[in-house]
Amino acid sequence: MKKFRSAVVGCGNIFPMHAVSITRVENAELVAVCDIKEDRAKKKAEEFGCKYYLDYKEMIEKENLDVIHICLPHYLHPIVAIYALEHGVNVMTEKPMAIKLEDAKAMIDTANRTGKFLQCIFQNRYNAGTVLVKDLLAKGELGRIKSAKCAVTWDRSDKYYTSSDWKGTWDKEGGGVIIDQAIHTLDMLRYIVDEDIDFVDATIANRGHQIIDVEDSAEGIIKYKSGLLTAFHAINYYSYDAPVEIELDCEKALVKMFSDSAIVTFKDGKTIRVDRNPNENFNYGNVKSYWGVNHVKQIKNYYHCLETGEKPFIPVESAYKTQEMVCAIYQSGKEHRRVYLNTDK
Repeated sequence: MKKFRSAVVGCGNIFPMHAVSITRVENAELVAVCDIKEDRAKKKAEEFGCKYYLDYKEMIEKENLDVIHICLPHYLHPIVAIYALEHGVNVMTEKPMAIKLEDAKAMIDTANRTGKFLQCIFQNRYNAGTVLVKDLLAKGELGRIKSAKCAVTWDRSDKYYTSSDWKGTWDKEGGGVIIDQAIHTLDMLRYIVDEDIDFVDATIANRGHQIIDVEDSAEGIIKYKSGLLTAFHAINYYSYDAPVEIELDCEKALVKMFSDSAIVTFKDGKTIRVDRNPNENFNYGNVKSYWGVNHVKQIKNYYHCLETGEKPFIPVESAYKTQEMVCAIYQSGKEHRRVYLNTDK
């Protein structure tokens, strides 16, 4: 079996989700890590028994890599991804793809031109609740979605922002609660609805923080071409990280999703409940619990498709649609107007 030579660039908080996952993939091996902070890079290299670099370009040049995993500040995702793709390396990047939509498109265009495999992490599509609801909708058991809403109420204190040299900035993070915290929940809802978006109408504000420029609260509607209206609400000045919530009012049932779980109450009284499999625990180390256990599932699928040429569970084009939605939320919030997608309006 061929083992793909893999590396992770960026040894921050999200690093273990990728590094540990690589070590659990049969056809991959972690050969190097990279970070501009030598103490972090050296520590992770010792932990995983691999080489370390301070420059990702040098790492790509010397390590004959097959895959690079990008765990960097958001603004660097397209820069590193495009460089890697152009130098013959496949790319798995953390969310978001980019800050600007044109950069995300450039990433896809480069992957198509070079014939390399690009993917973006949206691991919550593997959640037990998401899988169940998506399956029931596909089978027609829920009927048409009449309305939907989602909410993210988390805690990101001033200390969270002062401990970072890029969080809370428009030029490096690209935003606040939407692009960093709520993006996964917005992606899940968009993925479940699975329709083209007509327009986004949103408001954004900084209400609970003194030291950041980006939004810590956002709300609005996303209207789909079918006429379906969905609503979202997100803040990151709550007292704790409350379980995310998604609700779908369907013709045949009411769906309530909390974190990984889902409860489907049919109009005939039948109820289906699903939650994370307790036997599905995966030890990434000391990481945030709300990241779940599903990074390894998406990463395993990535390497399987890289080997077989099969279509991935999460195509990068689908991640691009979420990027488009997020960028529309920011445009609407900044310009105080309704933003139409795929139209000249």
